[in-house]
Amino acid sequence: MFSSLYRILSSLGINPKLIGRSIKGWPYFRRDLRAIRKQLKGNNEFVINGLYPVLRERFETNGDLKSHYFHEDLQIAQRVFENKPIKHVDVGSRVDGFVAHVAAFREIEVFDIRPQQASVRNIRFVTADFMNIPPSLYNYTDSLSSLNVIEHFGLGRYNDPIDVDGHKKGLENMHKVLKTGGKFYLSAPIGPQRIEFNAHRVFGLGYLLSLLEPHYRLDRFSFVDDKGNLHENVTLTQEIIANHCGCSFGFGIFEMTKK
Repeated sequence: MFSSLYRILSSLGINPKLIGRSIKGWPYFRRDLRAIRKQLKGNNEFVINGLYPVLRERFETNGDLKSHYFHEDLQIAQRVFENKPIKHVDVGSRVDGFVAHVAAFREIEVFDIRPQQASVRNIRFVTADFMNIPPSLYNYTDSLSSLNVIEHFGLGRYNDPIDVDGHKKGLENMHKVLKTGGKFYLSAPIGPQRIEFNAHRVFGLGYLLSLLEPHYRLDRFSFVDDKGNLHENVTLTQEIIANHCGCSFGFGIFEMTKK
């Protein structure tokens, strides 16, 4: 009940955890404001021209290294760098995460159903619905990534058409885009299989493997667990598959080669 309420409030832009930290930080802000005003007396170099309270950062670390996205974005960008493809194409991954990492060292084409008007060096943006692609994209690239994207296809979150099989159509079209022998980097939420509408699907690991194994050779599998810890190069056993790597909401990270 609490987790459902928390998610609803968060979707409305109300984050109870952040509000609590901000309230906790208010006495420190008032204390420090008095101190800086006292020190500024007789000092003409600066004046306080308005208040901009930042209340919670004193209680946080210098970056969230337990973030699921941090681990997958960095790991797959490193693998693209190491494998040095001729062309790399991405479908829908985070522009301010994975795409930016890759653009730091090579060109990347980004396909997304949402339009993007910005011009950024090394990034080419293309608006496309990967549930329905033209034949001109078949056999288009030798390297393809899609990180935490297929779980959204067909749920309407990004103004895409409602389609209960959207994830299957997306995977089928990604398979068409990739050349035989090409690398496919995929990540998706893993855990007990469900839809949390309209945010995402969570895939049973066995179900996801059943969609991928006929078309790809699995080269590497890693996952980020519920606590945000990365587990690299995991050997999949029936037990691990059956309990979804012990995850309720983790990220499975697949590096594969198209058969």
